Formats: sequence, C-alpha cells, structure tokens
Amino acid sequence: MSNSTLQAVTQPDTGATDPLHELLRKGARDLIAKAVEAELSTFLAQYADQRLDDGRQAVVRNGYLPERTVQTGIGDVEIKVPRVRDRSGDGVTFSSALLPPYLKRARSIEELIPWLYLKGLYRRLPGGPVGPAG
Repeated sequence: MSNSTLQAVTQPDTGATDPLHELLRKGARDLIAKAVEAELSTFLAQYADQRLDDGRQAVVRNGYLPERTVQTGIGDVEIKVPRVRDRSGDGVTFSSALLPPYLKRARSIEELIPWLYLKGLYRRLPGGPVGPAG
C-alpha cells in the first residue's frame, strides 16, 4: 500500500562511446596536463637556487598525486597533479592554481547546478537526488 511517487532513474549506456567525445576528453586531459606542468616548471624555477649543504637542490619534483576525476562540461576527466618534495624541511608545497586541492567539478558545472535545481531538473538527472520536487 505504498503511494510512492519516486521514479527509477536509469543511467545512460556507458558501453557505447562516441569517438569525437573521447577525443575531446583526451584533448582536455592533455591540455590540462601541459598547463599544470608549465605551472610546476615556474614554481620549481623560483626555488632552483636553493641548495642543501651537500649541493643538491632543496625543492625537487616527486612524482604525482593519486589520479582524480574532475567533472567538466564534456564529462569526467582524469587528472594527475605533480607533487614536489622539500628536502630542506621549510614546508614548501606545490598547489596548482588551475586545479586546487579537492576540486571535484569545473566552475561551469558548479554554476549550472543551482540553475538546474531552480528549474526542477536537478532532481531528475542521473547522479542527482531523486525524489519528489515539492
């Protein structure tokens, strides 16, 4: 005797991929990687003259942070942000201005969500809360 008005929301088929869409996502991933690498190069150049007592550089590149996903207008894009190591212990860390820590969605997506919510569409989108609008 349930009078539930909830409707099941089905996820779109992710098995079939559009080659153009995949090309755009790969291009976005590569472009973001190049921009972050340029940021890192500028950052490391600021500390290039700092040396330890044994002559080694104090601030060096140290691999990547774990890969994360950022929601963009063209879909989810996997991002790898480089990290640095401060051997001197001064607490120098690299934080990308393009990809701040904990960024999950692009600004365009963040601005779109309130608009969709006001129009009553957000509750019907896959991944959004499901329930009666009123």
